[in-house]
Amino acid sequence: MSKKIFSGVQPTGNLHLGNYLGAIKNFVSLQKDKQNNCIYCVVDLHAITVKQDPKILKKNIRETTATFVASGLNPKESIIFNQSMVPSHSEGAWLLGCVARMGWLNRMTQFKEKAGKDKEKASVGLYIYPILMASDILLYDATHVPVGEDQKQHLELTRDIAQKFNLDFDCKNFLTSPEPLIQKDFSRIMSLKDGTKKMSKSDPSDQSRINMTDDKDLIVSKIKKAKTDSAKLPENDKDINNRPELKNLYGIFSSIQNQALDLTIEEFKGKNFSEFKNKLAEALVEKIYPISNETNKLLNDEKFIDQILLDGSEKAEAIAKKKVNDIKNIIGF
Repeated sequence: MSKKIFSGVQPTGNLHLGNYLGAIKNFVSLQKDKQNNCIYCVVDLHAITVKQDPKILKKNIRETTATFVASGLNPKESIIFNQSMVPSHSEGAWLLGCVARMGWLNRMTQFKEKAGKDKEKASVGLYIYPILMASDILLYDATHVPVGEDQKQHLELTRDIAQKFNLDFDCKNFLTSPEPLIQKDFSRIMSLKDGTKKMSKSDPSDQSRINMTDDKDLIVSKIKKAKTDSAKLPENDKDINNRPELKNLYGIFSSIQNQALDLTIEEFKGKNFSEFKNKLAEALVEKIYPISNETNKLLNDEKFIDQILLDGSEKAEAIAKKKVNDIKNIIGF
């Protein structure tokens, strides 16, 4: 059965291994299934919920797009575009925002986390952006959305909005309630310096992450310096759960090699950390460096990147605008 896939990545710059293994790698796998209709968005409207430097934002939009393509997303097979070039997303967000309820937004835990203690100083955009996310998804009749655990609540809100609209206007199944595609294994990649914290571009230490633009030597150096413990490599999975740094490194290796965690444990039991780290560094160099190299090449051809986004936005707008017009007709405009 064919699936309509929609997902997006914020162009906040400095994409890293966590972004690749947790999202982009899965996007490529979904594209390979020819039954899937895939739409991948650089969600730049979401990025401006916090202040952005205009020049850096423009650079980050291109860098995210280049990383998509370098990783294996093909603009001839999937629609790749940036959100701000498709006005229907914003129009749809207003229309659906009039269906959504304050109580639903008040329950969004991610807003509370990002706004911090002084939420009065947070932008209105940060508060209502889950409605824009719902618009992103619903305008394409997406049936499935690859999301991390931290976005699952927003997808539930999307489903609530779809169901309420359909009920309010007596148009059963007009808006499709999407299903989450949550990557069960290795979806959450942790810091190389602290296995209890998620790998993040905001970490002040560059040693905490593998950037998607790192060269070979830097990848090897970061893995060699990655935090470990003094215990022996585990004999089975029971020995790994209380060792966050080791579990993270094993998870990275398993994901890169497309193998189950127990096979990685079996492969390295009885061996020492240096041997494992050498193998991990080799695997990362083999997989990540070609993407890094291709990303940097693509970034030297801004016209090519911009054309991908222009072509993709025209395809996306054709789909989204029709849905918005249908919504307006149902509402009574």
